[in-house]
Amino acid sequence: MSDLLGVAITGVSGRMGQMLVESVHASETATLVGALERPDHPWVGQDLGRVMQKSETGLIVQDKAENVFAHADVVIDFTSPAATVAFAKQAAQTGTAHVIGTTGLSDEDLAAVAKAAEKTVIVRAGNMSLGVNLLVQLTKKVAAALDEDFDIEVIEAHHNKKVDAPSGTALMLGEAAAEGRGIDLAQMRDSGRDGITGARQTGHIGFAAIRGGDIVGEHDVLFAGVGERITLRHVATDRLLFAKGALKAAQWAQNKPVGEYNMLDVLGL
Repeated sequence: MSDLLGVAITGVSGRMGQMLVESVHASETATLVGALERPDHPWVGQDLGRVMQKSETGLIVQDKAENVFAHADVVIDFTSPAATVAFAKQAAQTGTAHVIGTTGLSDEDLAAVAKAAEKTVIVRAGNMSLGVNLLVQLTKKVAAALDEDFDIEVIEAHHNKKVDAPSGTALMLGEAAAEGRGIDLAQMRDSGRDGITGARQTGHIGFAAIRGGDIVGEHDVLFAGVGERITLRHVATDRLLFAKGALKAAQWAQNKPVGEYNMLDVLGL
Protein backbone atom coordinates (compact mmCIF):
# COMPACT_ATOMS: atom_id res chain seq x y z
CA MET A 1 0.00 0.00 0.00
CA SER A 2 1.27 3.48 -0.89
CA ASP A 3 2.29 5.81 1.92
CA LEU A 4 1.22 8.77 -0.18
CA LEU A 5 -1.88 10.70 0.86
CA GLY A 6 -4.78 9.72 -1.42
CA VAL A 7 -6.50 12.92 -2.55
CA ALA A 8 -9.78 13.31 -4.41
CA ILE A 9 -10.80 16.65 -5.92
CA THR A 10 -14.33 17.85 -6.60
CA GLY A 11 -15.18 20.22 -9.42
CA VAL A 12 -12.01 19.32 -11.31
CA SER A 13 -12.93 21.33 -14.41
CA GLY A 14 -12.96 24.65 -12.56
CA ARG A 15 -9.99 26.98 -12.20
CA MET A 16 -9.33 25.93 -8.63
CA GLY A 17 -10.05 22.30 -9.42
CA GLN A 18 -7.41 22.20 -12.15
CA MET A 19 -4.94 24.09 -9.99
CA LEU A 20 -5.48 21.58 -7.20
CA VAL A 21 -4.85 18.73 -9.65
CA GLU A 22 -1.55 20.32 -10.67
CA SER A 23 -0.56 20.86 -7.02
CA VAL A 24 -1.22 17.24 -6.12
CA HIS A 25 0.70 16.01 -9.17
CA ALA A 26 3.64 18.18 -8.10
CA SER A 27 3.54 16.93 -4.51
CA GLU A 28 5.97 14.33 -3.22
CA THR A 29 3.64 13.33 -0.38
CA ALA A 30 0.24 13.05 -2.08
CA THR A 31 -1.29 11.28 -5.05
CA LEU A 32 -4.53 11.93 -6.94
CA VAL A 33 -6.96 9.03 -6.53
CA GLY A 34 -10.25 10.60 -7.57
CA ALA A 35 -11.69 13.35 -9.78
CA LEU A 36 -15.34 14.38 -9.51
CA GLU A 37 -17.67 16.49 -11.63
CA ARG A 38 -21.43 17.01 -11.82
CA PRO A 39 -23.35 14.28 -13.71
CA ASP A 40 -24.09 16.35 -16.82
CA HIS A 41 -20.53 17.62 -17.29
CA PRO A 42 -18.74 16.65 -20.55
CA TRP A 43 -15.60 15.64 -18.63
CA VAL A 44 -17.38 12.75 -16.91
CA GLY A 45 -16.15 9.41 -18.22
CA GLN A 46 -13.05 10.98 -19.78
CA ASP A 47 -9.39 10.60 -18.84
CA LEU A 48 -8.53 13.55 -16.59
CA GLY A 49 -5.18 14.21 -18.26
CA ARG A 50 -6.69 14.22 -21.73
CA VAL A 51 -9.50 16.72 -20.89
CA MET A 52 -6.93 18.95 -19.19
CA GLN A 53 -4.94 18.77 -22.44
CA LYS A 54 -2.07 16.97 -20.71
CA SER A 55 -0.72 13.43 -20.92
CA GLU A 56 -3.22 10.68 -20.15
CA THR A 57 -3.25 9.69 -16.47
CA GLY A 58 -5.54 6.67 -16.43
CA LEU A 59 -7.73 8.47 -13.91
CA ILE A 60 -11.31 8.75 -15.17
CA VAL A 61 -13.48 11.71 -14.13
CA GLN A 62 -16.51 10.38 -12.22
CA ASP A 63 -19.88 11.79 -11.23
CA LYS A 64 -20.76 9.70 -8.16
CA ALA A 65 -19.30 11.02 -4.93
CA GLU A 66 -19.70 7.74 -3.07
CA ASN A 67 -17.40 5.95 -5.51
CA VAL A 68 -14.72 8.64 -5.34
CA PHE A 69 -14.82 9.26 -1.59
CA ALA A 70 -14.56 5.57 -0.70
CA HIS A 71 -11.05 5.37 -2.21
CA ALA A 72 -9.66 8.65 -0.85
CA ASP A 73 -8.02 9.67 2.40
CA VAL A 74 -9.16 13.25 1.91
CA VAL A 75 -11.39 15.22 -0.44
CA ILE A 76 -10.54 18.82 -1.37
CA ASP A 77 -13.61 20.82 -2.29
CA PHE A 78 -13.87 24.31 -3.84
CA THR A 79 -17.32 24.08 -5.42
CA SER A 80 -20.72 25.57 -4.51
CA PRO A 81 -22.61 25.66 -1.19
CA ALA A 82 -25.22 23.08 -2.20
CA ALA A 83 -22.58 20.70 -3.58
CA THR A 84 -20.34 21.15 -0.54
CA VAL A 85 -23.14 20.28 1.87
CA ALA A 86 -23.84 17.09 -0.10
CA PHE A 87 -20.13 16.25 -0.15
CA ALA A 88 -19.85 16.82 3.62
CA LYS A 89 -22.68 14.34 4.22
CA GLN A 90 -20.97 11.80 1.95
CA ALA A 91 -17.63 12.35 3.71
CA ALA A 92 -19.33 11.65 7.03
CA GLN A 93 -20.68 8.36 5.66
CA THR A 94 -17.31 7.15 4.37
CA GLY A 95 -15.19 8.70 7.14
CA THR A 96 -13.19 10.65 4.56
CA ALA A 97 -11.49 13.87 5.66
CA HIS A 98 -13.03 16.87 3.91
CA VAL A 99 -11.14 20.11 3.19
CA ILE A 100 -13.59 22.88 2.26
CA GLY A 101 -12.60 26.08 0.51
CA THR A 102 -16.11 26.84 -0.75
CA THR A 103 -17.47 30.27 0.18
CA GLY A 104 -20.99 31.69 0.32
CA LEU A 105 -22.25 29.06 2.78
CA SER A 106 -25.46 30.03 4.59
CA ASP A 107 -26.11 29.46 8.29
CA GLU A 108 -28.13 26.37 7.32
CA ASP A 109 -25.24 25.11 5.19
CA LEU A 110 -22.78 25.67 8.04
CA ALA A 111 -25.04 23.74 10.41
CA ALA A 112 -25.06 20.81 7.98
CA VAL A 113 -21.27 20.89 7.72
CA ALA A 114 -20.98 20.98 11.52
CA LYS A 115 -23.28 17.95 11.70
CA ALA A 116 -21.06 16.04 9.26
CA ALA A 117 -18.02 16.96 11.38
CA GLU A 118 -19.44 14.83 14.17
CA LYS A 119 -18.40 11.79 12.11
CA THR A 120 -15.32 12.90 10.18
CA VAL A 121 -12.56 15.51 10.08
CA ILE A 122 -13.55 18.70 8.28
CA VAL A 123 -11.19 21.63 7.69
CA ARG A 124 -13.15 24.65 6.46
CA ALA A 125 -11.75 28.09 5.68
CA GLY A 126 -12.84 31.07 3.63
CA ASN A 127 -9.20 31.45 2.64
CA MET A 128 -6.37 28.93 2.75
CA SER A 129 -3.39 31.30 2.58
CA LEU A 130 -0.91 31.85 5.39
CA GLY A 131 -0.92 35.61 4.84
CA VAL A 132 -4.68 35.97 5.12
CA ASN A 133 -4.84 33.91 8.28
CA LEU A 134 -2.13 36.09 9.82
CA LEU A 135 -4.21 39.10 8.75
CA VAL A 136 -7.21 37.61 10.56
CA GLN A 137 -5.21 37.42 13.77
CA LEU A 138 -3.88 40.96 13.36
CA THR A 139 -7.39 42.27 12.69
CA LYS A 140 -8.66 40.73 15.91
CA LYS A 141 -5.81 42.25 17.92
CA VAL A 142 -6.15 45.74 16.43
CA ALA A 143 -9.94 45.72 16.86
CA ALA A 144 -9.49 44.78 20.51
CA ALA A 145 -6.97 47.57 21.03
CA LEU A 146 -9.05 50.37 19.45
CA ASP A 147 -12.38 51.62 20.77
CA GLU A 148 -15.52 52.61 18.82
CA ASP A 149 -13.98 55.96 17.90
CA PHE A 150 -12.37 53.94 15.10
CA ASP A 151 -14.84 52.81 12.43
CA ILE A 152 -14.05 49.42 10.88
CA GLU A 153 -14.53 48.84 7.15
CA VAL A 154 -13.61 45.68 5.21
CA ILE A 155 -12.93 46.31 1.51
CA GLU A 156 -12.42 43.39 -0.86
CA ALA A 157 -11.77 43.02 -4.59
CA HIS A 158 -12.07 39.92 -6.78
CA HIS A 159 -12.36 38.86 -10.42
CA ASN A 160 -15.55 39.40 -12.39
CA LYS A 161 -16.58 35.73 -12.26
CA LYS A 162 -16.95 35.56 -8.47
CA VAL A 163 -20.58 34.94 -7.53
CA ASP A 164 -20.72 35.70 -3.79
CA ALA A 165 -20.20 38.95 -1.89
CA PRO A 166 -18.81 39.82 0.54
CA SER A 167 -16.10 37.23 -0.03
CA GLY A 168 -15.56 34.44 2.47
CA THR A 169 -12.27 36.07 3.42
CA ALA A 170 -13.95 39.43 4.03
CA LEU A 171 -16.42 37.72 6.33
CA MET A 172 -13.55 36.00 8.16
CA LEU A 173 -11.98 39.41 8.70
CA GLY A 174 -15.28 40.89 9.82
CA GLU A 175 -15.78 38.08 12.29
CA ALA A 176 -12.25 38.62 13.62
CA ALA A 177 -12.91 42.34 14.08
CA ALA A 178 -16.22 41.62 15.80
CA GLU A 179 -14.59 39.09 18.09
CA GLY A 180 -11.89 41.60 18.98
CA ARG A 181 -14.58 44.15 19.81
CA GLY A 182 -16.68 41.61 21.69
CA ILE A 183 -19.73 42.11 19.46
CA ASP A 184 -21.97 39.96 17.25
CA LEU A 185 -21.18 40.59 13.58
CA ALA A 186 -24.67 39.56 12.49
CA GLN A 187 -26.10 42.41 14.56
CA MET A 188 -23.45 45.00 13.62
CA ARG A 189 -22.82 44.35 9.92
CA ASP A 190 -23.41 46.94 7.17
CA SER A 191 -23.24 45.74 3.56
CA GLY A 192 -24.23 47.17 0.21
CA ARG A 193 -24.86 50.80 1.11
CA ASP A 194 -26.88 52.62 -1.55
CA GLY A 195 -29.00 55.77 -1.65
CA ILE A 196 -29.83 57.89 1.39
CA THR A 197 -28.51 55.61 4.10
CA GLY A 198 -28.09 58.12 6.88
CA ALA A 199 -24.97 58.60 8.96
CA ARG A 200 -22.79 55.62 9.75
CA GLN A 201 -23.82 53.88 12.95
CA THR A 202 -21.18 53.82 15.65
CA GLY A 203 -19.69 50.41 16.30
CA HIS A 204 -20.89 48.83 13.07
CA ILE A 205 -18.57 46.94 10.71
CA GLY A 206 -18.94 47.87 7.05
CA PHE A 207 -18.25 45.80 3.95
CA ALA A 208 -17.57 46.89 0.38
CA ALA A 209 -17.07 44.55 -2.58
CA ILE A 210 -15.31 45.30 -5.87
CA ARG A 211 -15.58 42.96 -8.88
CA GLY A 212 -13.50 43.32 -12.03
CA GLY A 213 -11.09 41.74 -14.48
CA ASP A 214 -8.88 38.93 -13.21
CA ILE A 215 -8.22 40.20 -9.66
CA VAL A 216 -7.22 37.15 -7.63
CA GLY A 217 -8.02 38.64 -4.24
CA GLU A 218 -7.34 41.86 -2.35
CA HIS A 219 -8.50 42.57 1.20
CA ASP A 220 -8.16 45.70 3.32
CA VAL A 221 -9.32 46.22 6.88
CA LEU A 222 -9.61 49.95 7.52
CA PHE A 223 -9.71 51.38 11.03
CA ALA A 224 -10.75 55.00 10.49
CA GLY A 225 -10.49 57.42 13.37
CA VAL A 226 -10.48 61.21 13.62
CA GLY A 227 -7.20 62.48 12.22
CA GLU A 228 -5.70 59.06 11.54
CA ARG A 229 -6.34 55.76 9.75
CA ILE A 230 -4.83 52.30 10.07
CA THR A 231 -5.06 49.88 7.13
CA LEU A 232 -4.21 46.18 7.24
CA ARG A 233 -3.85 44.75 3.72
CA HIS A 234 -3.34 41.44 1.94
CA VAL A 235 -2.95 41.00 -1.81
CA ALA A 236 -3.01 37.61 -3.52
CA THR A 237 -1.43 37.52 -6.98
CA ASP A 238 -1.57 33.78 -7.71
CA ARG A 239 -4.35 31.27 -6.95
CA LEU A 240 -1.67 28.65 -6.48
CA LEU A 241 -1.27 29.80 -2.88
CA PHE A 242 -4.85 28.66 -2.15
CA ALA A 243 -4.17 25.24 -3.66
CA LYS A 244 -0.97 24.87 -1.64
CA GLY A 245 -2.82 25.85 1.52
CA ALA A 246 -5.58 23.34 0.83
CA LEU A 247 -3.04 20.56 0.31
CA LYS A 248 -1.32 21.54 3.55
CA ALA A 249 -4.71 21.30 5.29
CA ALA A 250 -5.30 17.88 3.71
CA GLN A 251 -1.99 16.59 5.07
CA TRP A 252 -2.68 18.08 8.50
CA ALA A 253 -6.13 16.50 8.72
CA GLN A 254 -4.79 12.95 8.77
CA ASN A 255 -5.22 11.13 12.09
CA LYS A 256 -6.91 14.12 13.74
CA PRO A 257 -9.95 13.49 15.97
CA VAL A 258 -13.29 14.00 14.24
CA GLY A 259 -14.48 17.58 14.34
CA GLU A 260 -14.49 20.86 12.44
CA TYR A 261 -11.23 22.79 12.14
CA ASN A 262 -9.97 25.87 10.31
CA MET A 263 -6.70 27.13 8.85
CA LEU A 264 -5.71 28.73 12.15
CA ASP A 265 -5.63 25.19 13.55
CA VAL A 266 -3.64 23.95 10.56
CA LEU A 267 -1.11 26.76 10.82
CA GLY A 268 -0.87 26.59 14.61
CA LEU A 269 -2.13 30.16 14.99
